[in-house]
Amino acid sequence: MMRENRQLSLRAEDYSLLTDLYQLTMGACYAGEGIDLKRASFELFARKLPDRFGYIIAMGLEQALDYLEQWYFTPSQIESLQATGIFAGAPARFWSILESGRFSGDVWAVLEGTPIFPNEPFLRVEAPLWQAQLVETYLLNTLNYQSLIATRAARMRDVAGEKAKLLEFGTRRAFSPQGAMWAARAALAAGMDSTSNVLAALQLGRKPSGTMAHALVMAFGAISGSEDEAFAAFSRYFPEAALLIDTYDTVAAAERLAEQVKRGERKVAGVRLDSGDLAKLSQKVRSLLPQATIFASGDIDEWAIAQLKRENATIDGYGVGTRLVSGKPVNGVYKLVEIDGIPTMKQSSSKETYPGRKQIFRHQNNRDRLGLASETPTSEEKPLLELVMQQGKRIQERDSLDEIAARVAASVASLPQETRQIDEPQPIKVEISSGLQQLKTEVEQRLEQESCR
Repeated sequence: MMRENRQLSLRAEDYSLLTDLYQLTMGACYAGEGIDLKRASFELFARKLPDRFGYIIAMGLEQALDYLEQWYFTPSQIESLQATGIFAGAPARFWSILESGRFSGDVWAVLEGTPIFPNEPFLRVEAPLWQAQLVETYLLNTLNYQSLIATRAARMRDVAGEKAKLLEFGTRRAFSPQGAMWAARAALAAGMDSTSNVLAALQLGRKPSGTMAHALVMAFGAISGSEDEAFAAFSRYFPEAALLIDTYDTVAAAERLAEQVKRGERKVAGVRLDSGDLAKLSQKVRSLLPQATIFASGDIDEWAIAQLKRENATIDGYGVGTRLVSGKPVNGVYKLVEIDGIPTMKQSSSKETYPGRKQIFRHQNNRDRLGLASETPTSEEKPLLELVMQQGKRIQERDSLDEIAARVAASVASLPQETRQIDEPQPIKVEISSGLQQLKTEVEQRLEQESCR
């Protein structure tokens, strides 16, 4: 009987098994048929953007490269696979390549923080077929999720403006503890100011931020009968923290705090509003506590921020959680585009792909051309896919979160307004180069001839 591990924690040495079963069964098939070492190229891209998105911010490359550098199979992992009985018919060669395997391929990728559009590759993996196949699941997981968070964060920053404080509060709503860590990282890399996730903040070299919860006010209220005692106690230990003032009556709480400030009994650095008519409440609180920083939270997203600004809300910062770390995913896919030098493509209805190794050529006037990797950019174009890993080793310096955030800000600001808008955005049209279109036609003709044999 197989042993059960109920903790389900993830360690770096577990990375190789964090994959879908069919990656391993295909790897066994490749080994059995003697094609496992054929050079293969896979590209990761999204066929379309999530609903109401005008672009995707590429994110997650850092963790993808970490994964590839640490990817290998231990003897105990191989024993566990054998114990399942699923691979009873697998060839001996399959086990030998797992035993000797570390990722030895090359990776081309767009830099984190770069806006991309449908059919444009986030990255391309060029490696022995069995390796390129087995890493698919993890690459999709990290790039799809972090790119979703980064895109939402970039849109919120764009709507809120440079001066607004944006705090990531999504840990309790993220889909998993690992997802919460990635969400915090992607949000910071896309321009948010801080995260409430203590572990993520400290691991990323940042200071965590947060306020207080209703429980503190309710606890003091039950014991002493006073909301003000809760504020006073919290401020004694954390004088610069914002006070949550909507547990009972927001305006009444603000009025009492204003009187205490006037009498010189306390200072109020900031307050947080978590419910009610946030625009009207913020205006009233501003009139009572003009020096306090006003934060708003409670199902905040880019549309909510835009609406609050239209209503002339006097809000200095936003705490965003649920609607940042959840939602419709970036539906990135990972497809074989070349094997042993032979370009290939998928022809399924509505899921057709372009063959061959590709490059994104970004024109300085906000036009993209998707072409073959062998094509040459014009004097007004910049190729976006860069060689970031060679023979399994990184060849570029790691970007800091601040560098990535600066790239996001500059890139989003350079996009047309109709692409940046949050209502009915218009993505940049991606031109298909004549060389890529010609290759597609040639591959289609070849596949048609083969199917008629």
